[in-house]
Amino acid sequence: MWTRVTFKLPKTLATARKPIAMKKSVKKESTWDKYSIIKHPLSSESAIKTIEDHNTLVFIVDKRARKPAIRKACQELYNIRVRKVNTLITPKGEKKAYVVLSKVHDALEIANKIGIM
Repeated sequence: MWTRVTFKLPKTLATARKPIAMKKSVKKESTWDKYSIIKHPLSSESAIKTIEDHNTLVFIVDKRARKPAIRKACQELYNIRVRKVNTLITPKGEKKAYVVLSKVHDALEIANKIGIM
């Protein structure tokens, strides 16, 4: 006999899936390191002006990279102390990172060492 107005589907047994073939036979190796985070330094006129005026280096970085990862990669690659990192995504779809150096380092010297100027 019906006691309620709405019908509720009864709960049935839900078993876990047991695939015959594996989805991936080999685990993909992680390639997320300091070399894949920073693609290349930017050497345009505006970037060089930023280096001279604001003690800041400009890099094109991977679009998925976060600010702490960019900071760590710069410090490891170029042996510098980073004060701050600002990022933006360009109209081309690339991520640009402005890496502000601490007062200890001079951006012009680092840029010459890298080979920007």
